[in-house]
Amino acid sequence: MCGKNCIGIASDTRLGAGPQTVSCEFKKVFKIHDKLYYGLAGLGTDVQTMSELLDFRMRMYELEEERKIKPSTFGSVLCNILYSKRFGPYFTEPVVAGLQGKNNKPYLAAMDLIGAPVYTQDFLVAGTCSDNLYGTCESLFKPDMDPETLFETLSQALLAAVDRDALSGWGATVTIITPTETFTRKLQARMD
Repeated sequence: MCGKNCIGIASDTRLGAGPQTVSCEFKKVFKIHDKLYYGLAGLGTDVQTMSELLDFRMRMYELEEERKIKPSTFGSVLCNILYSKRFGPYFTEPVVAGLQGKNNKPYLAAMDLIGAPVYTQDFLVAGTCSDNLYGTCESLFKPDMDPETLFETLSQALLAAVDRDALSGWGATVTIITPTETFTRKLQARMD
């Protein structure tokens, strides 16, 4: 979700095999650098594989280019990786969130399994709870939120949505990215 010169990314922490919960502390949001994060919803093994592949690619990028990658460039790299596996795709739905340029303009993109991108200036959702998330985000989103308001709005939208989905929840993490700092907070969610 976008704010005024800030952006937030959030996820639940449940890893499941259908209705069976495997873990309550599964990492789904990953850091590239202080102004760029991405989230992966989907099959747990593919989430881990994609995160390791992207970590390797970004380390190589920084060695070759001697600079941090821009969010829009990272989005293109991610689309390319997904499209290259289109006949045997990674079962993930990535969301990219970052601040780009000297004016720290929020960048928000999501992709499907084969890398078809979607760009927006308000919010994006992914995962099993996406139908519920669309409704709560549409009702709670306001443009130009400050970081604390963005955190509260994003938290309330996520918690309200996962409470209505049996395959989501068991805690959540919310990361807010600003030009000067980044903070991550853990949320207590429904535990049943």
